[in-house]
Amino acid sequence: MFGHGVQVPELIPQLSRGKHRNPRKGACFMEMASYLAGERWSDHPASTHPLLAALARLVNDHTSDARRGDLVELVPSVIGLTSDDPHVDVQIMLRSATTALPVVAAERQRVLAVSVLAAERVLDGLDGRPAGALEERSRRTLEQVPDAAQWAHRFTREMGTTVKGLQRHGAPNTVRHAVVGIAQACIADPDGMLRDLLAGAIEDCAAWAGRDAHPGAPAVSGPEHPWVAGLVSPTCALPTERGGSRR
Repeated sequence: MFGHGVQVPELIPQLSRGKHRNPRKGACFMEMASYLAGERWSDHPASTHPLLAALARLVNDHTSDARRGDLVELVPSVIGLTSDDPHVDVQIMLRSATTALPVVAAERQRVLAVSVLAAERVLDGLDGRPAGALEERSRRTLEQVPDAAQWAHRFTREMGTTVKGLQRHGAPNTVRHAVVGIAQACIADPDGMLRDLLAGAIEDCAAWAGRDAHPGAPAVSGPEHPWVAGLVSPTCALPTERGGSRR
């Protein structure tokens, strides 16, 4: 559960892109989470759902340097947030695809429209729904991109979709296309949309993990909380180097 073994370290690195050998080189979003959770330094901590962690790494790396600090308030929210329920993967996949679909370039719209239909098909099996059912969010989003939706319906007509295949390939690929597509989109505030995507996915993951994201956990919505104040305080920042690539 959230908060077990979590300690505030004496020195807190700044968020930067890429992978870092240790805190004195900086930290990405998930390395910061591992640091605060008291785990071994890693951008793949065990205390966060793997797909949520993948989304957080991508959002961290595709957010501009000027706005990456806006993400720090979300870091404590992912600690202890994990589940074996496949609904988590499906919901993060749907959140990513439906957020990005209206704004990404045309070539990515087809990919993400297929992702929406594939995720909904898996939900049919998980929840015993009639074949072809759509959540309201998915229906509204597909209506905004009729050409891509029509193409995706044709493409997926004979496509087989399994929970395992979605978890291994479909969901991670969708998350990557969504984040890169938003970062490259011709919109006023891609950084803000990326942050909102991550915040929404955290809420989705918390709901399907069977608990609310906030009760029993430190509040992270305001700078008055000591964790958040420490994370954003310039006096706590260590000198950093630009993060390396992820391997």
